[in-house]
Amino acid sequence: MPVVTLLGVTALAPLPFAVAQPGGTADVLGEYKGKQVLTISGAPTRKTEGELRMTTIVATGPQMDVRLGDVIDGWFRTDRAVMPKDSVYPEGDNVKEVEEHNLGDMRESQDDATKAALRYLRANGVDGTDKIKVKADLGKIGGPSAGLFLSLGVIDKLDGDGDGSGGDLTGGRTIAGTGTISASGKVGPVGGVSMKTQAAARDGATVFLVPEAECSDAEAEKPKGLRLVPVTTLASTVDALRALQKGEKVPSC
Repeated sequence: MPVVTLLGVTALAPLPFAVAQPGGTADVLGEYKGKQVLTISGAPTRKTEGELRMTTIVATGPQMDVRLGDVIDGWFRTDRAVMPKDSVYPEGDNVKEVEEHNLGDMRESQDDATKAALRYLRANGVDGTDKIKVKADLGKIGGPSAGLFLSLGVIDKLDGDGDGSGGDLTGGRTIAGTGTISASGKVGPVGGVSMKTQAAARDGATVFLVPEAECSDAEAEKPKGLRLVPVTTLASTVDALRALQKGEKVPSC
């Protein structure tokens, strides 16, 4: 009887977890909720083909109680992931503070993404980057994990695949993925990768760019037909996309 009672109490008690599921995706080359994601001034931009889709997860709120039944359900479902609450909401339980923190991370990520993209373009012989201004608008999406794709979007809109033939960085494909970016162009890890691969496949992606350190997480629930390409820097990511377009060898998880 004590065991039964204990299990009953445990099942009702809130646990320090959040339950995540695949969220939306946004094509940084196009519009999100009726607004252009990337607005570039100071240089002519290209008409692009294909899509560069950054991915998101949706998690139970910081003040929402997660019970044992929710955790068990999440463990046995491929479209759910159970994550420590402090890994999803390290800044606390106040909903407004969490939103402000995440939007602040996004703004910082946008700045770093612009710096990384322009630094890459300068290093590859593109002139006039000192005059270029970039504005990114992803609405209420917060966090830093769109950084890599914002950088790729800037590069594709300004220089395409960079070989002078007018080709697209996407090769006309729907490319999805995730990853933070530093101003120097280093790709960093993010959370919820296994959920993001599912969001990518659901929205038509055939290739998923993943921070190299998270290959095993990405493979955990990888949808059939989705190709995983590990990346470590902005430059190596562009190289991988060029190789993919040309049918050359591309790194894999």
